[in-house]
This record gives sequence, structure tokens and C-alpha cells, in this order.
Amino acid sequence: MGGRLIYLMGPSGSGKDSLLHAARERLAERGCVIARRVITRSAEALGEEAIALMPAEFDQQEAAGAFALSWRANGLAYGIPRQIDDWLAAGQDVLVNGSRGHLLQARQRYPELMGILLRVDLDVLRQRLLRRARETPQQIEQRLARNALFDSRVAAEADGLHVLDNSSHFERTVDNLLALIGASRACA
Repeated sequence: MGGRLIYLMGPSGSGKDSLLHAARERLAERGCVIARRVITRSAEALGEEAIALMPAEFDQQEAAGAFALSWRANGLAYGIPRQIDDWLAAGQDVLVNGSRGHLLQARQRYPELMGILLRVDLDVLRQRLLRRARETPQQIEQRLARNALFDSRVAAEADGLHVLDNSSHFERTVDNLLALIGASRACA
């Protein structure tokens, strides 16, 4: 039996990176690998355990077939290394930090993927984005407006999508993620 792809997605500032970092060790104990994304953002600005590439390098790797999944969003390019296919074939579950806008394409390649949408109350998300200080207040408001559209579209298109709230009690969110992954595996 092969492993399964766990596709975590949510708006910028929802806490995906923090969640992955907090759950990493316990997921590893369960045989679940967290794949590192490749992003065309400087290493200093990543804010996550990712691999930074210059856009030209990313394009070369993408053209060479280095990515199992790749997409563009917010002026950046993102890739999930092809190595995940080896892990899945070996029976390991693989968790990726995905994109809501790329969910349908990911499902075409991995029909049995487990989609998890990390959501956050609007006011909480706004405060997180302001504290992060990567964007102007106007850009943040534009991002929040796009977020509402994305969440509506993703919810309408995503059969079997699991929603995980990360508006408060972060440790509870970590526990809920682990329970969700464990429960769905027992049912598979």
C-alpha cells in the first residue's frame, strides 16, 4: 500500500509554517514526512523551512521535471520536489504546504490526496499579517479580500476537504491536525 499525500493549504498568515514546525517531530514518529517547498523568495524572507531559488533557477528545475507540483502565486513560484513520489511509493505519508489555487491540479495528479484547509478568523488574520510586516496595510486588505474569494471557491470545489481552525489555542490546532491525520489513516 502506498502512502498518501496530505495537502495543507490556507491563507498567508494562517499559521501553516508554525503548524508544520510544531507537528514535525510527532508526524515523523508516525512515518509522515513533511516536504520542503522550493520558493523564489530570498532565504532571509522565507519564514519557513523552504529552499530559496532565483526565478531563473526555478524555471530550469521546473523544465527539467524536478517538481511533482509547481505553481505561481503572489508574484512567486512554488515547487514541491519530485522526491515526494518516491516517499509515497515507499508507503510514507507526505505532508505538503500547498496552495488553495492549485488544489484541483494537485487532485488531478494525486486523486486520493487528503486536503486540509487551515482557516483563521478575519480579524486574527489581519493582525498576524500586520505583525509580520511584509506588506503595506493596503496590500494586506487586498490579500484579505482575495482570501475570502479563495475560501469560497475552494469550499465549493473541494469534495471531502477537512477544515482546521487556527484562530486561537495553537496547541489545540496541532493536536487536531494530528488527530485528523490519524483518524483518516485508520479509515483508509
